[in-house]
Amino acid sequence: MKLSQFQFMLPRDRVAQEPSRWRDECKLMVLHRKTGEIEHRLFKDVIDYFGKGDLFVFNDTKVFPARLYGKKEKTGADIMVFLLRELNKEQRLWDVIVEPARKIRIGNKLYFGENESLVAEVIDNTTSRGRTLRFLYDGKYEDFKELLFSLGEIPVPTWVKPKITPEDSINYQTIFAAHEGAVSSPAAGLHFSRELFNRMILQDIEKTFITVHMGIGHFRRVDVEDLSKHRTDAERIIIGEQAAEDINRTKAAGHKVVGVGVTVIRALETNVTPSKKVSPCDTWTDKFIFPPYEYSIPDAIISNFHMPESTMLMAVSAFGGFDNVMNAYKVALEEGYHFGPYGDAMLII
Repeated sequence: MKLSQFQFMLPRDRVAQEPSRWRDECKLMVLHRKTGEIEHRLFKDVIDYFGKGDLFVFNDTKVFPARLYGKKEKTGADIMVFLLRELNKEQRLWDVIVEPARKIRIGNKLYFGENESLVAEVIDNTTSRGRTLRFLYDGKYEDFKELLFSLGEIPVPTWVKPKITPEDSINYQTIFAAHEGAVSSPAAGLHFSRELFNRMILQDIEKTFITVHMGIGHFRRVDVEDLSKHRTDAERIIIGEQAAEDINRTKAAGHKVVGVGVTVIRALETNVTPSKKVSPCDTWTDKFIFPPYEYSIPDAIISNFHMPESTMLMAVSAFGGFDNVMNAYKVALEEGYHFGPYGDAMLII
């Protein structure tokens, strides 16, 4: 398929800057992929489509405050550092993106905090993702990490909202976030509330958790028309023995496996055996899913409404069918649905 096939006009005011007042009361579009039929519900109705023995698979990654603002040495120029991942704990090395990148050179020192309480030195600028920084801190690692994160802000994308508020540190985190490592929230999971989890228990709907440390690769612009030539960033995925057992048992019993979010379905499809079972793993995946593609594990997926030409839209289209999903997006625009991580949701069954 071609990149241009995933283009559509999305008005700026249709990207939600705030979530719905209650997590589970955003709009929910239900798409039946065999018929193309569309229903309009509230998200809390999602469990009406499932029953005893069905399994929801969640991503329990935790978003950390990855965006820092500082100054460049000598010139005092404003810079933004986006932490991607920790490279070396002992040496305080981090893989980062720095903006504006053109002004940063190897050897430059960057200062953070009102009293320049944290200093970093640029030691490499040849990585595919940007720069490598060494933070100059001689104290205990725990103290360094606390200081680093106290200076950062939760990285809600600037195209969602330009100014972050204290509420975002809660709103941009799922209620089941457990393992720190993501720089972007698994948005489909944001809609689940404790009340909805309790209702799932009453209906004997099961849940299990895997960890996918979501990076910013999903938001990077696809710059090739031929999608087979696109290469996406790798993400770390951890599927424990219990989660793999839960998923395989559910499939064997003929019940439904529901993938909550693109990160989950990407992870499940990464580690599938020839017999269509999920294996435990701790690995990295750069799997890029776009139509045509036959999924092996999920029987249903939940996803937010994604940006034009995004890899997340492509993965969803591969599951629901290109024509079905693109028509559903057209209907979503007509019916007032909101897009982005704080927007409304879609269930494809």
